[in-house]
Amino acid sequence: MKILVIHATAGAGHKKAAEAVYQGLKRHTSHQVTLVDSLDYTNPLFKYSYPRTYVFLVTKLAFLWQFLFGMLDIPFLQPAVRLIRRVYNGINTLALAKYLKEEQFDCIIATHFMSAEVSAYLKRTGQIRSKIICVVTDFDVHRIWINRGTDLYTCACDFTKDKIISLGIDAGAVHVTGIPTDEKFADLVSKEEIRRVLKIKPAMFTVLLATGSFGMGPLEELIELLKGYQLIIVCGHNKELFERLRPKATDQIHVFGLVNNMFDMMAAADVMVTKPGGLSIAEALVKKLPLIFFSAIPGQETSNIAVLKKYQAATDQGSNLQEIVQKVDDLSAHPQDYDQLRQKIEVLSKPNAVKDIIALL
Repeated sequence: MKILVIHATAGAGHKKAAEAVYQGLKRHTSHQVTLVDSLDYTNPLFKYSYPRTYVFLVTKLAFLWQFLFGMLDIPFLQPAVRLIRRVYNGINTLALAKYLKEEQFDCIIATHFMSAEVSAYLKRTGQIRSKIICVVTDFDVHRIWINRGTDLYTCACDFTKDKIISLGIDAGAVHVTGIPTDEKFADLVSKEEIRRVLKIKPAMFTVLLATGSFGMGPLEELIELLKGYQLIIVCGHNKELFERLRPKATDQIHVFGLVNNMFDMMAAADVMVTKPGGLSIAEALVKKLPLIFFSAIPGQETSNIAVLKKYQAATDQGSNLQEIVQKVDDLSAHPQDYDQLRQKIEVLSKPNAVKDIIALL
């Protein structure tokens, strides 16, 4: 079978989900598999501006992003929204459409809504014959993910499935697989052993502070407020933050830039303080790692928190730094509450998401 796994580099989550599926297909099947960033098949201006516009909106103009996110999800506006999206995507993804028509993949697995929309349009207009699987990478579902012509949807949990069905998709086309994560997150490792490998203290309550791919969050303030704990700090792409924090490193404050072994960092931690991106949450759930959130992007990330709270699988977003510290203190001081939270997390943990998506083929 000839399979395309396609994403768009707008935030790290869509890419990481696609890479997880791609690596799983290469590891577990003999299919001919190709991994593509859809932005590589757009015009140069679009490729440059698409991710940068998103980052600018969510970091500098969050109120405008929240307005646009909500407006694009209003039911009675959908005919206009879909028409505008089709024209906008059609103009900017001519090379992608040409590529998909020339290659005629047997199956397209899309982990980003733009890739899914272009593929679904070509499918329903008879220009490609591919089966299309849309992998939703958040715990709630915006209407931007829903496209006529898509054959199957995979999603995080039963709440997500019910939401997709409520948007008009047949129940048989929606599968709860979990959000796909690198299969290394599912490896069972000893916390003591991984702390030894990372050269951190074996017995201290350890907090993982992660900024997400954008390098956002009040990490400097949290370092001062969490002095009684061992800290693992991951700065992501924010090189300036990494350079500022590196002098603060001690035998119990460990500072990293962009890492490719987040599964080790999570395995070594007792709790994670982070942004509530869909992939970060899915990875932590696989590791059964309690989560505390900060700096949620209005829209998809605040919705992620809301879904986890329905399952009692996360604390609320810390409205201020003292609240975040208090949540860490509570989890550290009350082992019974900590264990109960991990049990709630296990309900949403989907360590076999990649294999379950592959099984749909």
